[in-house]
Amino acid sequence: MALFDDAPQLYTNHSAGRLQRRWLQALDELGGCIRAVGDDPEPILCEGGNYPGSWIEGTGTISTEVLDRFAPTVSRATHMTFARHCRADGLMPYKLTDDGPGFSQIQIVTPLARSVWKHYRLTGAPVTYLQTMYDAMTGMDAWLAANRDTRRTGGVEAFCTFDTGHDLSPRFWLIPDRCHDGDAARYDTGNPNLPYVAPDLTANVACQRRYLAKIAQELRRTPDFAQDDATRLNALWEQCFDAADDCFYDRLPNDEFLRIQSDVLLRVLACEVGDDAFFERALDRYLMNTSKFLSPYGFTSLSLDDPRFDHDYTRNSWSGPVNFLAMLRAPQAFEDHGHVAELALVERSVLSAMLATDRFPQCLDPWTGSPGFTDHYSPAILWLLDAVERNMGILPRPDGDIWFTGLATEPLTYTRTAGAVTYTMVCDGTGVQVAADGAPWLTFPAGWRVVVRDGDVRAVVGMSAGETMGTLTVRGVVTQLTLPPNHIAHFSNGQLSDIQTRGFITPHT
Repeated sequence: MALFDDAPQLYTNHSAGRLQRRWLQALDELGGCIRAVGDDPEPILCEGGNYPGSWIEGTGTISTEVLDRFAPTVSRATHMTFARHCRADGLMPYKLTDDGPGFSQIQIVTPLARSVWKHYRLTGAPVTYLQTMYDAMTGMDAWLAANRDTRRTGGVEAFCTFDTGHDLSPRFWLIPDRCHDGDAARYDTGNPNLPYVAPDLTANVACQRRYLAKIAQELRRTPDFAQDDATRLNALWEQCFDAADDCFYDRLPNDEFLRIQSDVLLRVLACEVGDDAFFERALDRYLMNTSKFLSPYGFTSLSLDDPRFDHDYTRNSWSGPVNFLAMLRAPQAFEDHGHVAELALVERSVLSAMLATDRFPQCLDPWTGSPGFTDHYSPAILWLLDAVERNMGILPRPDGDIWFTGLATEPLTYTRTAGAVTYTMVCDGTGVQVAADGAPWLTFPAGWRVVVRDGDVRAVVGMSAGETMGTLTVRGVVTQLTLPPNHIAHFSNGQLSDIQTRGFITPHT
């Protein structure tokens, strides 16, 4: 626990409260997932559970984005260790274990450049960190351009199952788990379905290039990659998008789609693909549809109406069960497009499942919320910590905003230091009181999120699935508001300036 002495504190109305017990357990088990790996001296974040090391698809990217708020030096060390082990030809290892770095596949899902950029903005990391990571990531981009576009479509190709981490998914039935002869630059030329032009890999690299350009600008350097993000985005839409289904599919060598609807859609959306209208269509047709991806306990990894849906949540399966890596990646898309109330609704049931168990699994049973494969799994641990801050706590953002969200499942007190200020938020189930350095500051009703920057309220967001009416009080200044879900009340100089409206997609069949 010494590693997290400066972490936020959560207290419920009694010490035996399930939420506080699980919060403390999460911090304790997270500490067990942080250790030195192989010959590297610095402790890094490890996957935990059945995975004795760090994987770039999760541990090195989306997991470190949450860890930034709890142990930022470990996040930075994790990024830097992956960069240090890049091969001379630019290929970045897909994993780091005590046996050394692994290079038999690519396994890229969340854009590393975005995780690096967020870490830099949130934690004030030194420019030397940004320079090191930029050099490593542009080397990897060049390697992908040289080795993963054999069909010259402009897209990024999958050569094996593990390239996308989709173990047991029908997406890769009859496809080798690893690249040919353990070489990430080769595929089995005797397999008629290889290589795929993969939407998730293509979207990942497009998003990666967008953030590499931001980093290059910060470093006052000319981007070191041959093509910009538009090249990959154009290929994504031209090669992998089916307008009739409003969905992305792998493109096979015979030019046909591999029509399997899976969490690939959510991965693409989380790579900042599509406008607000497109995301709303995806929400309505797929993500909030209980015949597609919305289960009672989170988003499934395969469409519920697929006859190959795997009901066995006790094994490492991306063929049906809810996976915590997918749940950890999901917020990016919902926040980008302002549909935070839908996300909160889905996360509420997953949180209830996590409070009913005593371990942190990779998978959940979509029907009952029962914990499945493995335990001590860091993405599940970090998901719980993130969900608490996102729904009933204090969450500092890379852009300088701080979110105070009042969706507590039980009375609690949450304390976090952000910048030079220590905030204490007390929720009683009906209202929220926030103090800054011990002085009463603001109050608001349960069901809202208050967005603050530089000590001033910038916005109030309707987070409940229903309309919430109440009073925002900031240092004695009172504003009466009625906010339906996803509506945003914007403030300027302490005064309400306008209300931005946005729809809400109700769960449906």
